[in-house]
Amino acid sequence: MQIQQCLTEDFNSFQRAKPEQHSCQKSLQEHIHEVNTGTMERPLEAIRMENTTDSCFLMERKTRVKINRKEVMLAKLRKSCSCTPKKLKNFVMDFLPVLRWLPKYHCKEYIWGDVMSGLVIGIILVPQAIAYSLLAGLKPIYSLYTSFFANIIYFLMGTSRHVSVGIFSLISLMVGQVVDRELLLAGFDLNDDAPPALGDGSLKNDSQTNTTAFNLTIAGMNAECGKECYAIGIATALTFVAGVYQVLMGIFRLGFVSMYLSESVLDGFATGASLTILTAQVKYLIGIKIPRSQGHGMLVITWINIFRNISQANLCDVITSAICIVVLVTAKELGDRYKHKLKFPLPTELVVIVVATLVSHYGKLNEVYASSVSGAIPTGFIPPKVPHFNLMLRVAVDALPLAIVSFVFTVSLSEMCAKKYAYTIRANQEMFAVGFCNIIPSFFHSFATSAALAKTLVKTSTGCQTQVSGVISAMVVLLVLLFLAPLFYSLQKCVLACIIIVSLRGALRKFRDVPARYHVNKVDTLVWVITMLASALISTEIGLLVGIVFSMLCIIVRTQRPRTALLGQIQDTSFYEDELEYENLSSVPKVKIFRFEAPLYYANRNYFLKSLYRLTNLDPNLEAARRKKYEKKEKQHLKKGDHTTANGLGIGETTLQLVPKQIDFQALVVDCSSISFLDTTGVNTLKEILKDYKDLNISVLLACCNPSVIDSLKRGGYFGKDFGSMQEMLFYSIHKAVEFAKDQNLPADCSV
Repeated sequence: MQIQQCLTEDFNSFQRAKPEQHSCQKSLQEHIHEVNTGTMERPLEAIRMENTTDSCFLMERKTRVKINRKEVMLAKLRKSCSCTPKKLKNFVMDFLPVLRWLPKYHCKEYIWGDVMSGLVIGIILVPQAIAYSLLAGLKPIYSLYTSFFANIIYFLMGTSRHVSVGIFSLISLMVGQVVDRELLLAGFDLNDDAPPALGDGSLKNDSQTNTTAFNLTIAGMNAECGKECYAIGIATALTFVAGVYQVLMGIFRLGFVSMYLSESVLDGFATGASLTILTAQVKYLIGIKIPRSQGHGMLVITWINIFRNISQANLCDVITSAICIVVLVTAKELGDRYKHKLKFPLPTELVVIVVATLVSHYGKLNEVYASSVSGAIPTGFIPPKVPHFNLMLRVAVDALPLAIVSFVFTVSLSEMCAKKYAYTIRANQEMFAVGFCNIIPSFFHSFATSAALAKTLVKTSTGCQTQVSGVISAMVVLLVLLFLAPLFYSLQKCVLACIIIVSLRGALRKFRDVPARYHVNKVDTLVWVITMLASALISTEIGLLVGIVFSMLCIIVRTQRPRTALLGQIQDTSFYEDELEYENLSSVPKVKIFRFEAPLYYANRNYFLKSLYRLTNLDPNLEAARRKKYEKKEKQHLKKGDHTTANGLGIGETTLQLVPKQIDFQALVVDCSSISFLDTTGVNTLKEILKDYKDLNISVLLACCNPSVIDSLKRGGYFGKDFGSMQEMLFYSIHKAVEFAKDQNLPADCSV
């Protein structure tokens, strides 16, 4: 379609221009004629730039090449379905990135840093794995399995050199909530504080309160299964489904889902979940036996039960907890303060666990003071087992937020490390990696994993160079699995709870950032607060959903009620700004300049009109109705032969009374620079104000429209059928529109 967009005042300028400029004038007129007569082959737009008063520029829109989407899709399909040796090789190497980077591994340069960081992370992993088993509601051995397999698989499939993938407190909490719910529905007792059974460390030993073997008719299973068996069955089924979701998201390129989890939502979610984690560990800190709360409002119910049973606190656990927290916090603070002087972080958790285990064993704290201990941790590996399909159906919905949170944290940390150390990652491959870190280990009695911020920071600070450090960490965990696990039998649960609580320092410190966050952006702070409260007071899954929905609503509301302004001219310039925000702006006589700082679409149409009418102090619909009313009364008086109007005035005085107050402008310029798009309602709204103001002899001029807005206006018929009046309605700058309005031969009666 032939389109011409030109400023009318250019012709007047060209008429007054020097003789050497007449060729430009003639050329411009010829182009206009070509466009209007339909003889021009490509759309052309002409404009004279503001900073060059004597030059003319023709702006030619590029011709869009129509793409046959069907053929493109078929070509892509043929390409993806074709199989050649080269393509097969690339597929395998993309799927297993280790095949690309490991042959190029610089052993002398990288090995020392990888070994050191791997050992440090492995030493940290062991106590954290044992501790986080409390959050997941599972035995410590399963946490160790999870840490081992996750590191091995990410070594093979991950693209980030520095991320530490394994057990994560937030993911463990989400798994534990599902496990507890399903155990409760199956009729098991959630109380895990009974004395552990003494035996050979076999995984078949359940606590004394749950020795009754349930027939595996539970959820369609068909063999005998106790509480521990059923719990790990739920956890593996949940993990498998979450991994399948992540792989499917990778196949269908759904990584964009993570974009809807803003920083405020993630921080609020992590902080709210941290409060839930802290609350769940208080009973271990003080050694009281209360039922594990489930469902919405778990945090409030747990605190009520804690205060009701505070008199039953175990003095031995309270003293142990106080000592451990003081030692851990002091060591962490010193480590943070002098980290630039330390070659690697102090393994405080491991030291605390070793010392606490020795004291508990030789002091017989379990037998003498009834202090709750971890119990037997078996060695070796359990034979792999396929997760139960019927259990997958029960947890399919719960696996979705788990999959999204796990992926988002992993990709976020991967991108952070890649940016810091100047290399690239593949987000889609990261989704595959974390997906298979869940799918494969679920056959080996492991539960869901994710990248963990604290361990990732430790990994980078200890000289990590590549994913080889993950293998070293896995070897440390394997050593514990094969030989050292039984040594932690006497380890008190309150010590594990202390490790978990101290690890939450980073998330809980977010409360200190609230004033600074509020100063930067009030809306983001509100999103953080709402997400945090929902995650803590309702549930983690509901909190995440509430955070996402609320943040999106905030965006919608901000586009529904955007900033609007009347603009004034900066003195002696061709620039215009908000009259309410800046001093020394001069109003343009007989011209109103209106700015709308959002897309114009169906949701904010009414706000656009109300703001326009309010700022210009003129509603054209009311004005038109008022005129019709007076004209009707005037006709009635004339028919009666009365030479006075309804107001008691002569006919000659009627005009002054048609409008109670004078209209102080004859042209309206709409600054469209902030309008990114128009929908059908938006186009119709602009057509409506064009017609309404035209009835009052007020011109409506559009300025600074982007190409997509111009195209929407053309398709919507805003400029008429042949676009003949386009050069009088559309301008590339506010100043050109204002100059055009000044040059118009407008009616002299300013009350029109």
